[in-house]
Amino acid sequence: MNISLTEKDIAFYRENGFWVAPKLFSEEELEEFRSHFYQILEGKYETGIAPAGRNSEPNEIQKGIVKITNCLWSDSKLSQLILNQDVGKLASSLSGHNTIRYWRDHLWYKPPDTGSKGNVGWHQDYFYWQSAEPAEIITAWVALDDVTEDSGCLEFVPGSHKWGLYQEGNLYEQDSEKLQKQLEKATGRNFDSVTCPMVAGAVSFHNCLTFHGSHENQSPRPRLSFSIRMFGEGLRYRAGHSIKPFSNEQLLSGKDGELFRGPHFPVIYRAGQISNPWEIDTNLV
Repeated sequence: MNISLTEKDIAFYRENGFWVAPKLFSEEELEEFRSHFYQILEGKYETGIAPAGRNSEPNEIQKGIVKITNCLWSDSKLSQLILNQDVGKLASSLSGHNTIRYWRDHLWYKPPDTGSKGNVGWHQDYFYWQSAEPAEIITAWVALDDVTEDSGCLEFVPGSHKWGLYQEGNLYEQDSEKLQKQLEKATGRNFDSVTCPMVAGAVSFHNCLTFHGSHENQSPRPRLSFSIRMFGEGLRYRAGHSIKPFSNEQLLSGKDGELFRGPHFPVIYRAGQISNPWEIDTNLV
């Protein structure tokens, strides 16, 4: 599906730090994506290559939110979702970068009736990615089924991408009200958030400095979603700025200022060119 952004759409994203696209994927595509989503969830990796990490084993998926990192090389069908050029083109228009590369991806499974264990605390993605600069990484969050306020849709704090980076955010904090008070004190601003219910196949985009989170899933069905993380050409490694061991860094030589590019960071979209998502750069020096 080819969707062209208006100037109003781009202005909204750059003012608010997020934007929600209409449905990009057909019901047939979504059915296949969901089928392969569950295969990964159950520990069945089509290619034989395990994801970079997962926070729970297949027999523990009903205990809380499941987060599985870097499924790109584990499943060929999900790789079509992760490297979707329409998504990359939208990211290009919103961010202003002519070339969009893959950064990493996350599978999210939020079990039904999770209670507070289903909360995702207010956070800025860049807090976890400080070993990369500039702070211009963009996330596309794909709803694989209808996402409602009851099932724990995403919430964004409009304009918070302009506030700078704060250390108080915490993806893993389950007490959302406590965390919000801490952040309001630290930032000196009210967290006037907006909820973003989405139909299956719709995609939201947000800046890596935009505060966001979600509440527990109070519905009787699981919430299935995928995060595709992308960046514009020119992202470089900042040695010594990691807050924890980070899988993306392990794909580099460790030299400060090194570009994130090459086969592990394939091109998703390049303006004006037909790009092969799996291209390997030949000019690495």
